[in-house]
Amino acid sequence: MILNVSYNNKSVSQRIDQEVGKPFTLKERWDMGGIGSPKLIITDASVEIKNLLILDNNRDTCNIELRPNGVIVRFRSLLETFALIVPYYKLTLYKGESSVYSLYRDQYYIKVASDTKAVQKFFKKLLGYKADNTPTSLEDL
Repeated sequence: MILNVSYNNKSVSQRIDQEVGKPFTLKERWDMGGIGSPKLIITDASVEIKNLLILDNNRDTCNIELRPNGVIVRFRSLLETFALIVPYYKLTLYKGESSVYSLYRDQYYIKVASDTKAVQKFFKKLLGYKADNTPTSLEDL
């Protein structure tokens, strides 16, 4: 689900909290070594996201925030901030080419360049946290 999060709207905040959980406390953030990614360069995206990104001439970038039950991928277009809300049970992460990670949720996807060690370290943290917090599937029982 893609939401406009530019403005402080209570109903949007409740929908986000319902999908991916409330933000981590300061102590939890400190213990995890941070919950946000560095600035990620978008190399490709699904049609819905690409239609938002082509509205301006800026470089397409995003960042990822970890939440207890999912992730929030935030990106800007014109003067608006949009968020792709992805619960862990719908998150699919691929490392296709040598320096490109792909995040999928249903029909939405974003491909980002992973050219630095910090980006690779963040995705390793994301995969570990997803593995620890995803509910057990029926195939695993």
